[in-house]
Amino acid sequence: MKVLGIETSCDECSASVVEDGKRILSNIIATQTDIHRDFYGVVPELASRTHTEWIVEVVKLALKEAGLSLSDMDGIAVTNRPGLVGSLLVGLSFAKGLSMVLKKPFIAIDHVLAHLYAVQLEYDIPYPFLGLLVSGGHTLICRVLAFNEIEVLGTTIDDACGEAFDKVSKHYDFGYPGGVAIDRLAQKGNPEAFSFPDPSLHKGEHSFDVSYSGLKTAVINQLDQFWNRKYLKSPENIAAAFQKAAVDILIKRLDLAIAHTGIKTVAAGGGVAANSYLRNTMAQKGDIVVYFPSLKLCTDNGAMVAGIGYQYLSNGINSSFSENAYARVTGLRKVYP
Repeated sequence: MKVLGIETSCDECSASVVEDGKRILSNIIATQTDIHRDFYGVVPELASRTHTEWIVEVVKLALKEAGLSLSDMDGIAVTNRPGLVGSLLVGLSFAKGLSMVLKKPFIAIDHVLAHLYAVQLEYDIPYPFLGLLVSGGHTLICRVLAFNEIEVLGTTIDDACGEAFDKVSKHYDFGYPGGVAIDRLAQKGNPEAFSFPDPSLHKGEHSFDVSYSGLKTAVINQLDQFWNRKYLKSPENIAAAFQKAAVDILIKRLDLAIAHTGIKTVAAGGGVAANSYLRNTMAQKGDIVVYFPSLKLCTDNGAMVAGIGYQYLSNGINSSFSENAYARVTGLRKVYP
């Protein structure tokens, strides 16, 4: 079964053809980074307008790279939540139109579930496993029970991890996107140059939750209070120390989730899953098995949408044309320890 996947939840305009939920025949990702660079963040109106200009060509390129035509598709999958509603509506409307004209089944996909499926495009991972989703819009630790079923154990109570990277990078003019810029600078810095606070969320229903507003405030407004004069207050050192603190917050909560659930298989997804410090630190944990997607599959992409779309369609699950776009996550339940 060949599925066309379309992803327009934020500022990536992507289309992909995936066969049988695994074999990526094409994966075109048109990024709007240069359009939003001057704003150090995604401008929703610019993002949706650009999607309308690009989506036809992106889909054509995906089909061309796969060596197939629209008539060869067995189904259409598209992200419809969560994300920027204007951007989502571009992809959703386009996918609905294709489905109607081609008389092919159509399935609306949750962006969170798609990111957690991305690693399954490259590895066969038995359920259940622990999922770590870290991006500019989402940060959560969950128990993944099936391609379409997760139990959220912990999430952020304020900023997403990737959002904190972007805001710190903007404040110090490190570059955009912030995650890439900080990771690059951190390679030349000393992660022990500064000691930043770790939020004390460890009781009751917040056992696995994370918070980034305090860390962000400390790095931006209170850096001198944590400055050890033994080290140079350089961009490289600031980036390295912040990156270590931000990632260590995640790893500590993930360690708690591993101990609580007894599950020793972890799969990561989302843009921050491309972070080198996170990858290297997790790789050194010999008592668990950790899977990361390739770098191209960490960012928003159509392949993860097409891949999980196959799972729905092959199980006889599709969506109605009344399906709408939603800005927030829907239908995910949080389980308290």
